[in-house]
Amino acid sequence: MNLFRTPAALAVATLALAALPATAVAHDGDHPFKNCTEAYANGYANIQKGDEHYGSHLDRDADGIGCDQPPAGFEPAKDTAADDTAADDTAEETDLAATGGNGATPFLAAGGATVILAGGGVLLAARRRRTGVQG
Repeated sequence: MNLFRTPAALAVATLALAALPATAVAHDGDHPFKNCTEAYANGYANIQKGDEHYGSHLDRDADGIGCDQPPAGFEPAKDTAADDTAADDTAEETDLAATGGNGATPFLAAGGATVILAGGGVLLAARRRRTGVQG
């Protein structure tokens, strides 16, 4: 049995599993609105490409703007940014940076830890093999 094959295969499998949640988040079908009618009902129109609410299924003419024909009487969603800034002024200041983590972060961290442990196992096995120590 080759001692290097098992840890290497484990490392590759771990990296593949760690990458799965990150690629699943980028899937184009996971948007809050199923269609423009639903977007209009929630106060969203003229959704720019790159916005979290944008989806190619909302942009029929492929011009980069989804739901760009709101119905008569459309009322946009109220902007809560002004309310958020007022709340931020009263919040306690910290020196911590925002990490930008998401649901994939624990999987990526576990995958990285597994790769490091597997690498340590490879080094330990190589050292034992080189010195002739039997476990």
